[in-house]
Amino acid sequence: MANKSGTIAVIDYGMGNLRSVWQALVHVAQGRGVVVTADPSVVATAERVVFPGQGAMPDCMRELDARGLRQAVLDAAKNKPFLGICIGLQMLFDHSEEGNVPGLGVFSGRVRRFPADSMVTPGGGKLKVPHMGWNEVIQSQSHALWSGIENGARFYFVHSYFVDPSDRGCISGTTDYGIPFTSAVARDNIFAIQCHPEKSAQAGLALLSNFVKWTP
Repeated sequence: MANKSGTIAVIDYGMGNLRSVWQALVHVAQGRGVVVTADPSVVATAERVVFPGQGAMPDCMRELDARGLRQAVLDAAKNKPFLGICIGLQMLFDHSEEGNVPGLGVFSGRVRRFPADSMVTPGGGKLKVPHMGWNEVIQSQSHALWSGIENGARFYFVHSYFVDPSDRGCISGTTDYGIPFTSAVARDNIFAIQCHPEKSAQAGLALLSNFVKWTP
């Protein structure tokens, strides 16, 4: 499944500062090349692909298409180790309530906004949206990318929307913020997570290190 080039491509479609993702990957890459690229041909020849991003879903989809990267992302999601981060998770789904826009349809399901009436703590306090800061990820199933990471480890989140998969069997992690929501999905060669592993200290670096070594 892996390409002989050994390169890890971080897809740059103009949404978000990718330097922290690049730095974290270089730290765990074990000598592999890590490139931030908007070139579909570089994505096509990379051994593995990271699909990060931040910002609003309509802007992200528009920029992905404007840069001619849609097909490169879809192809990579079919045939090589693929890691989606934050909006890079949400864009893999059919449709988002944010701007009422279609996603890439790699996973069946919708992206929903945190419901205002559920944004309360067990003690009745108000929870802010966006969900910002450290929170636990409960592992729903074993996976190579969870290797060495304690169940319930804390990761760093910044988001107002969450994915709601049609196929519950793809759920690899859940988190509670007013409501329980899907914070990671996995299928075949794809793993995607709502939090920012590049900002999540040792647990995040462990996940990225696992991805670098992963042979689905």
